[in-house]
Amino acid sequence: MNAKFEAMILGESSVSRRNHKQLKFKMPNSADQKDALDDQAIKNFQEYLQIPSVHPNINYEPCIKFLRAQANSLGLPITVTSVAEGKPIAIITWTGSEPTLPSILLNSHMDVVPVFEDKWTYKPFSAHIDEKGDIFARGTQDMKSVGIQYLEAIRRLKLDGVVLKRTLHVSFVPEEEVGGVDGMKPFVLTPEFKKLNVGFALDEGMATETDTFAVFYGERNIWHMIIHCPGTPGHGSLLLKNTAGEKVAYILNKFFEFRKQEVAKLASDSSLTLGDVTTVNLTQVKGGVQSNVVPPELVIVIDCRLAVTRDNEAWEALVNNWCKEAGEDVWIEWEQKEPQVGATKLDASNPYWVAFKQTMDDLNLDLNPIICPGGTDARYVRQQGIRAIGFSPMNLSKTTLHAHNEYLNSEIFLKGILIYYNVIIKLGNLG
Repeated sequence: MNAKFEAMILGESSVSRRNHKQLKFKMPNSADQKDALDDQAIKNFQEYLQIPSVHPNINYEPCIKFLRAQANSLGLPITVTSVAEGKPIAIITWTGSEPTLPSILLNSHMDVVPVFEDKWTYKPFSAHIDEKGDIFARGTQDMKSVGIQYLEAIRRLKLDGVVLKRTLHVSFVPEEEVGGVDGMKPFVLTPEFKKLNVGFALDEGMATETDTFAVFYGERNIWHMIIHCPGTPGHGSLLLKNTAGEKVAYILNKFFEFRKQEVAKLASDSSLTLGDVTTVNLTQVKGGVQSNVVPPELVIVIDCRLAVTRDNEAWEALVNNWCKEAGEDVWIEWEQKEPQVGATKLDASNPYWVAFKQTMDDLNLDLNPIICPGGTDARYVRQQGIRAIGFSPMNLSKTTLHAHNEYLNSEIFLKGILIYYNVIIKLGNLG
């Protein structure tokens, strides 16, 4: 192990100078073997990043071809299914010695968000590595790194002769970045998913700039409201009554006043994170004919993320009342209206959490459990009553997911493999 990597594992970086105890990483004994495995892991990561599985109109077949080759190199079976044409779901399975026990699901998604290439220093699908070891490509943080880290941890475990009690399923799903409607959302309802017998799932987290790792144990449910505001049309020079614009103004004033209250709540309590409050944002305004015509209808789109503590029924009643006060003919079209899903418990009642937390404690790695501010496929798993947490081993890293010049440092990437190596041993051997 080189000195730089050892320092990174120990947390002795330019970002953090805390004195950590020696970490008890289990890892391949041979230094030469480890160097070769690290080189292979970086190469596989780059190859995966170089597949432009970018929205819109993704061709997932190159990803599936790559994953088939990875499964073959691990000596593990892969199954490919789908719930929508052209949207494959790949599952690589490592059967445990006690396969009747509930399995562990390691989930990641293959798709990535669009890029604006002229804003990037390097080509966004080149997987360029600079002199600092930073790997630049769309998907480095969100979340192709995690998918490869799963596989490379398994590679090391198998080489070390490790046998797990529980079966491990590594899933690679499509369409997460557009809500999972042709991916995980319907997949969890299929007989194929039920046969996996999942007891616990890991999914994505996010990078942190400190030495602490974020852990998502729940998510806000997403409501996308398309609010239609009909009104009296006419000439733009008149003072007509009951216009669409007045109704839009009334409703937006209500939403923005509520928004100010949530901003103040967040600012007044340092223990709260974005995931602990309800956010509302105006994302679209539609309608109008021309500048001198009062339109017969204006439409506004509101993106709302409800805190897990907010009463959904009471919130819906409040919004409906705002619309009614604006005008009896105002109505809501629901683009997305997710049900409230309970958070995964992080206490002694959850043996998977206990095992995960114990592993991180043994490695002297600090966790920050929070509610996910966005949305991941873990919410669909939780809807099935399965405990799940989101975790990406990317501390000491600038958060660049969805940003121009998305990148992940190679040493951070390699450290994540060793973290998963230890986590998988602990979860996979729960009795």
